[in-house]
Amino acid sequence: MSEAYTVLARRYRSQTFDELVGQEAIAQTLKNAIKAERVAHAFLFTGTRGVGKTSAARILAKAINCPNRSDDGNPCGTCDTCKAIARGEDMDVIEIDGASNNSVDQVRELRQSAGIRPAHSPYKIYIVDEVHMLSGGAFNALLKTLEEPPSHVKFIFATTDVHKVPATIISRCQRFDFKNIPTQRIADHLTKVCKDEAVTADADAIFRIARLGNGSMRDALSILDRVLSLGETHITDKILEDLLGRPPTAVIAQLVEAIAASDAAAAMTQADHLLVEGMGVEQVLSELVEFLRNVMVVTACGVKTELLDVPTESRERYTSLAGKFDPPTLVHLMALAEQTLRSIKSSTMQRPLFDALIVRLALSEQFTSIRDLLSETEGTGGDSKKKVTPH
Repeated sequence: MSEAYTVLARRYRSQTFDELVGQEAIAQTLKNAIKAERVAHAFLFTGTRGVGKTSAARILAKAINCPNRSDDGNPCGTCDTCKAIARGEDMDVIEIDGASNNSVDQVRELRQSAGIRPAHSPYKIYIVDEVHMLSGGAFNALLKTLEEPPSHVKFIFATTDVHKVPATIISRCQRFDFKNIPTQRIADHLTKVCKDEAVTADADAIFRIARLGNGSMRDALSILDRVLSLGETHITDKILEDLLGRPPTAVIAQLVEAIAASDAAAAMTQADHLLVEGMGVEQVLSELVEFLRNVMVVTACGVKTELLDVPTESRERYTSLAGKFDPPTLVHLMALAEQTLRSIKSSTMQRPLFDALIVRLALSEQFTSIRDLLSETEGTGGDSKKKVTPH
């Protein structure tokens, strides 16, 4: 019988503080605390999903109990304790899901078991994931233990909704806020994973997967897992388009080129191509707004700005378009697209509204705004017979 497949998010989970991608400041602080032997009795890790909270909790648990940890505070990763914690099998490191263990009685059982000394390690460590799911009574039952914990107990709480955690709990913990991981850092890590998996990939394709992760390394690895399940040895934009329904950036660029040239026919043709390929109207508009935003950033801040979250190879595409727009125009086009995006969500006539928007974007210079019309009308003293020439 073949061995069960382990998903990438688990296989490439960070095992030391130095491997925590995008959370270097937190990793350094925890290492310093361990080296100085000033480890708090309770920690609260907060941040969006997939940014390393649970991984950091396990690494911290290993570092606290590892008999052979390095001088810089990292766990050795090779001793029996480290291996058992990594597998989730260590008797002295108890991982609890706050969503399914949220009652008062279950927290009381935790308090009772906390009084029992660890089996073989210096500390008994409780890792409570999604701690915000505990009931009000459960939090109250936990307060006394947090206030005066046994000397051999450490708590590590993780949550994606810190505002749901009572202030009385937060005040008794050392809090760490995990940031969303920058897209480029995710892309760099995905490139290393592909290399380890003996797969090559186009830079644009990897970057798109990283961007789809929305700051979450786990989400990005899950998407990469889906792509690799196709059995391809080289990941391209076309593969992503077929699997995920995301258009190549080049197609969106052609649409924006047509808008810049005020060519309504070409713009409608490019937009129709995206719809025919299987994209929804809302998805096309979302991609268009994102693309226009990148062009706006280059126009306003220059091509070398760090605000442009795209691979180096793609910057030239936005640079070439930046010279065809000014920032106010781009802001106006984005506002029109966003307004239509909101309108079509509740409309039964999505395609007509979509087509009308594409034409308006392409011919925006020929449309006179209501404000301009009112301004010109007011300038005539309200003479309704005054002819206003569109521009």
